Amino acid sequence: MEKDQRCAIIAGAGPAGLTAAYEFLRNNNIHPIVFESSDEIGGISKTVKYKGNRMDIGGHRFFSKNERVKDFWDEIMPLQAKPSQDDILLQNTFKEFAKEGPDPELENRVMLIRQRISRIFYLRHFFDYPISLKLSTFTGMGLSNTVNAGLGYCSSLISKREENSLEDFYINRFGKPLYKMFFEDYTEKVWGVHPSKLGADWGSQRVKGLSVFAILKDVISKNLGGKKDNSQVETSLIEQFVYPKLGPGQLWESVADDVKEKGGELYMDSPVKKIKVNNKKVTSVVVEAKEGEKEYPCDYFLSSMPIKDLIPALEGIEVPEEIRKISNELPYRDFITVGLLMKKMKINNSTKIKTFQNRIPDTWIYIQERDVKIGRLQVFNNWSPYLVNDYENTIWLGLEYFCTEGDEMWEMDEASFRKMAIEELEKIGMIDSADVLDSVHVKIKKAYPGYHGTYYQLDKVIEFLNGIDNLYCIGRNGQHRYNNMDHSMLTAMMAVDDINAGTNNKEEIWSVNTENDYHETSDNNKKQNS
Repeated sequence: MEKDQRCAIIAGAGPAGLTAAYEFLRNNNIHPIVFESSDEIGGISKTVKYKGNRMDIGGHRFFSKNERVKDFWDEIMPLQAKPSQDDILLQNTFKEFAKEGPDPELENRVMLIRQRISRIFYLRHFFDYPISLKLSTFTGMGLSNTVNAGLGYCSSLISKREENSLEDFYINRFGKPLYKMFFEDYTEKVWGVHPSKLGADWGSQRVKGLSVFAILKDVISKNLGGKKDNSQVETSLIEQFVYPKLGPGQLWESVADDVKEKGGELYMDSPVKKIKVNNKKVTSVVVEAKEGEKEYPCDYFLSSMPIKDLIPALEGIEVPEEIRKISNELPYRDFITVGLLMKKMKINNSTKIKTFQNRIPDTWIYIQERDVKIGRLQVFNNWSPYLVNDYENTIWLGLEYFCTEGDEMWEMDEASFRKMAIEELEKIGMIDSADVLDSVHVKIKKAYPGYHGTYYQLDKVIEFLNGIDNLYCIGRNGQHRYNNMDHSMLTAMMAVDDINAGTNNKEEIWSVNTENDYHETSDNNKKQNS
């Protein structure tokens, strides 16, 4: 760092924090120092390594409609040279590669082209996700459910509900019977809260234009044979995406390497404990390292740490009790994944897609059965064959459970949890426990910011934080918003742009991935969509 160079301290080495550091180094006028509280790069976009196998926590499709984000990914990790773009499913050609040995180009940084195949498992049947209008959907639902779904959808077209909740949001777009079948129970399994208690703005962010009409439009477009423009397709209907050869963590580990190579600083196992403020500006941060606490002066502070942790760390500024209470009570949903190494699965491929050894083609499966706690099942072989140590002879699964820190699932000991997970997958007919080779248990805190409780008063916290001139909140937890990875990156890019331009326009940063004023409150403490 040059003597007169300005310094930006960044809390968190996830997508937002590392993107900010990388962007600062483009102009080399501001020196970035990144402090990561854990010993792993990538936040929830990290790749967990276990005995030569790799786990993608939560499943990360690399897709964006923003050219700047796509250019960033391509700069760090270019698209694969082979197989060709026509060979979308890499496992279809993997044996050919195996004969030749690993492709030297694929040993380095490379993005694979992937086919998104995700289905719903409900009533012991597979359904397309998003719900399609195929014959298999109607036969799986049965005549009675199909008729009710059709009538319910027609009713939703005639009479729209005021969207005070996520339940209203889904019913308006799918009708009540389809909502009851495919959204109600699963949403409560994910969030631990009934959809009637969750904000409609969560749906606006995560599924935006998805509806029966959007699905019909997509079906018609396919049948007419028109070339699909992904920039115009509802994100939930996207069928192709790119993916790092060794999982999402590989990209962020590569960014971290580049940041250090270009002169930036990155410190692991170094949580930010105190943020010192003077005259409405952050002047320094205190970091807890192995050798003890150390204070670092700064000109700017970019925070991707949870708002719940940010507020109590502030010193030198009076924080109103109301702000402390709102931030302290912000809800989060935590996450547990069980990695399961299998000889084989009990279920085989019933689709028209050709797969290696006739394995199921899904990247992930939404488990909507009411008699098990598992929420989603990932098949890592289908994300990238290189995530699996022995691709040809094993199947590497990720069983995903949604919970809250301190609840029964969170407190269950690892051995009991792994046993429960195996028994659940066997119960619904997907595996035989005798085929299990190994298992591992991974916990993730604050994986999902919640859209209930004091979330509806978050606008007050944002106003307070924006009053600290050189403090920028970026990323999913930094903004308490369930953003995709590309949106988290954009918040960082825009923060760096704002600092470089000296405009101090934080409203634009908070507006990333919003279509409504998400933080407006009402008398009944529920979000009213504008």
